[in-house]
Amino acid sequence: MSTLPLHHASRSRPGLWRRYGANIQELGMLAPACLLVSVFLLAPFLSSFRLALTNERLIPRPVPTRFVGLENFQNVLSDGDFWTAIWNVFRFTIMVLPVQCGLALALALLLNQKLPFRNFFRGMFFLPAITSMAVVCTVWGTLFQYPSGPLNQIVGLLTFGHAQPIDWLGDPHWAMPSIVLLSAWQAYGFQMVVYLAGLQNIPASLYEAAQLDGANVWNRFWHVTLPGLRQTNVFVLIITTIQAFKLFVQVNILTQGGPRGTTDTIVQYMFTAGFVNQRLGYGSAVSILLFLIVLTISLVQRYATRGQK
Repeated sequence: MSTLPLHHASRSRPGLWRRYGANIQELGMLAPACLLVSVFLLAPFLSSFRLALTNERLIPRPVPTRFVGLENFQNVLSDGDFWTAIWNVFRFTIMVLPVQCGLALALALLLNQKLPFRNFFRGMFFLPAITSMAVVCTVWGTLFQYPSGPLNQIVGLLTFGHAQPIDWLGDPHWAMPSIVLLSAWQAYGFQMVVYLAGLQNIPASLYEAAQLDGANVWNRFWHVTLPGLRQTNVFVLIITTIQAFKLFVQVNILTQGGPRGTTDTIVQYMFTAGFVNQRLGYGSAVSILLFLIVLTISLVQRYATRGQK
């Protein structure tokens, strides 16, 4: 009777050592990624909280750095240019969400069909997403040229020369829609791939049952595809919104926030404050406010789109 527990313990010890070794191996594989995230993301983010409470400058000056408390936050929130940047980002988000996500969903539905050379077309339509934004801005900047750029030539052909050339990036009414068009074209590939994955997870039996019940293409899309993509839509909506609020490269290269501040964004405002004006503490306060805004909107979207699966 006394030898059974010992025998059982001796047999279970190798299993415990194997599990322990597997855990050590998993931690070892995660350690490099955790270290990189901590050094390049977490540590700078936490450091921004300290900087936001000081008058820190980008380049040292004779006046020593001092603690200013919430003064930077008060100055940001009382600056009209900051609220203009927020309004511009909201405008951009509202415009880019239906264009970018709609294009991605339409192409995903098309490329999910049994078409010849389907994989080739999937790769071709995904190419803009892996192209550098600087290169995309250079190409689209050529298309937007005023008054004789390719887009203006197309407008002239379609209107038989009656329409005047459009200053796409210099007209306050056209600058933001131009940035929206460029951004949606460059980034739709990621959402397209996500939608493709979501479409392939919808059981084919649901479509077969709907077809047997006499449902047409629109009814199958409305009653089978969209409910099956509910969680995918939530993910795409949140990711696209976060990316929209980080709008910077297109504006910095093409308009620098103009004309008359109509394309200025929160990140552009932060870049100008922190690097152009060298007010590092002020720019850090803007970055924290941007984080809180994006976090709040993401939580609101998640709450608004939740429901029974």
